[in-house]
Amino acid sequence: QLQASGGGLVQAGDSLRLSCTASGRTFGSYGMGWFRQPPGQDRDFVAAIRWSGSNTYYADSVKGRFTISRDNAKNTVYLQMNNLKPEDTAVYYCAARSGVITQTPSNYEYWGQGTLVTVSS
Repeated sequence: QLQASGGGLVQAGDSLRLSCTASGRTFGSYGMGWFRQPPGQDRDFVAAIRWSGSNTYYADSVKGRFTISRDNAKNTVYLQMNNLKPEDTAVYYCAARSGVITQTPSNYEYWGQGTLVTVSS
C-alpha cells in the first residue's frame, strides 16, 4: 500500500528526492514518516510530517539537509535530501501512523518496501 522510490547511487554532496505513494487507501489523515536502516544496523527515525503538513520533525543528523513534505491530493510524501553524506547510506522506508507522530518505528502501522540510497565519498 506504500511504495517508496527515488533511491540510487550518488556522490557525497549530491541530492536525491524520495517519494512514497500510497495506493489502496487514503493516507491523508495519517502522519507519515521516513526511516532508514544502514547495513547491519537498526531502523532509525529520519523525518515525519503531520497529516496536515503543518508540523515536521527531523532527526538531528539530517536537520538542515533533508526536507519532508506531502501532497495529500496525490497521496504522496516526499523526502528531499540535500548535501548527502556517506553516512546517509541506508535503505529508506516510508511509514504511516494514524495517531500522534512518534519517532518509534514500531508505532507505525503501514510500511513501504524500502528504497536503497548509497552515497559514495
